[in-house]
Amino acid sequence: MKKALGLLLVFILAFSFVAVSCKKSASQTTTTAQAPAATQAAAATSTAEKKTEPVKTTKVGFVVINDENDLGYTWNFMNGMNAAIEKLNKDGYPVELMVSRGHLEDPSVTDANRELAAAGCSVVFNNSYGFESFMAPVADEFKNVQFVSLTNCGSQLDGRDNTYNAFAAIYDGRYVAGVAAGLKLNQMIAEGKITADKAIVGYVGAYSFAEVISGMSGYFLGIRSVCPSATMIVQFVGSWGDPTLEAAAAEALITQGAVMISQHSDTTTPATTAAKYGVFHTGYNTDMTAQAPTASIISCRINWEPYFYTFIKNVIDGVKNPSDYCGTMANGEVLVTELNEAIAAPGTKEAIAQAEADIISGKIQVFDTSKFTVGGEKLTHMFAVDSDGDFNADKSEAVWDGVFHESYPEFQSAPYFTAVLDGITWLNAAY
Repeated sequence: MKKALGLLLVFILAFSFVAVSCKKSASQTTTTAQAPAATQAAAATSTAEKKTEPVKTTKVGFVVINDENDLGYTWNFMNGMNAAIEKLNKDGYPVELMVSRGHLEDPSVTDANRELAAAGCSVVFNNSYGFESFMAPVADEFKNVQFVSLTNCGSQLDGRDNTYNAFAAIYDGRYVAGVAAGLKLNQMIAEGKITADKAIVGYVGAYSFAEVISGMSGYFLGIRSVCPSATMIVQFVGSWGDPTLEAAAAEALITQGAVMISQHSDTTTPATTAAKYGVFHTGYNTDMTAQAPTASIISCRINWEPYFYTFIKNVIDGVKNPSDYCGTMANGEVLVTELNEAIAAPGTKEAIAQAEADIISGKIQVFDTSKFTVGGEKLTHMFAVDSDGDFNADKSEAVWDGVFHESYPEFQSAPYFTAVLDGITWLNAAY
């Protein structure tokens, strides 16, 4: 009996030990299972915090006159835009470009701006002077879209919060190109190819208003800084870009004695016409030596990449852009192209480098009123701002301290110099 009771006691004790051991083991398993779950949840939260939403692609619209095939004006703009977008994408700002090409300065510009805004563009740039009035009504329809009129001046003053202007001090670049042209004239005089009184420059101009007048005057003053006997004749074509008209104008200038051709027009035909007739050339917007290697010495151009990059980045970042902006030589926004040393006069490379340095330092003021006369008189007064849109500046004095202050920051980036310098003869006019 005792033996049986002893066996029963052993059995009970053994069962109790197993039961307690199993209960403890089950509790540890649950805790261990809970620990990885908590860790995974924390890790998931951490991963979620580290993950960012995909960066939204910003659509940018561009309404352009002509297209890249002009190898000049729009070609230069598109190069600047493409370079800016490439840099933005590289810097983590995805941008998609939408371009509407081949517009005249007419209501099609309104349609193009509207279509790009409706397609989701956050900003729409317009690259021709005459586009601004057609762009403006669309800005009222799409107040959340930024509209930029490049090379014009009305948007900064129109009272809208979403319209902008921009230009650059290209007259500085033209002055430098003028130095190169003047030195070539000097070489021709020294070599007996022309006499000093035959140092005649022909200029193909688009229209006879401030933007063109300012640029050709800066160019002429650059020439005169090294070749005082030089004179200039100007033929206007009444178009920003018409290869046939530009070629015909260049030819007409050459027949009237021009031995150097330059241009404020959009295509390369003034350069190729100069080459055809054996005279020299300086260009605009693009290096034209490929088209006219025996004629084209140098060109000046605006580098639009920095402006496009900054403006678009600011839009993405929610930073307000200035209503008007003027690019400068000091900031790398006004450039001259590579010098064609095969035909440039000796010493030109050094001379233009010095001119650039002096412009940047302020030593050279392109419109220093001691360097030119108008109607035989020193320029003492000229307004800067056209307040009523009649193409005649009527406020803001631009002459002080012996300098006409072109593209002054407190006035506007778009040029407003309209005086006809002594030594420059207009053969016609086109408005």
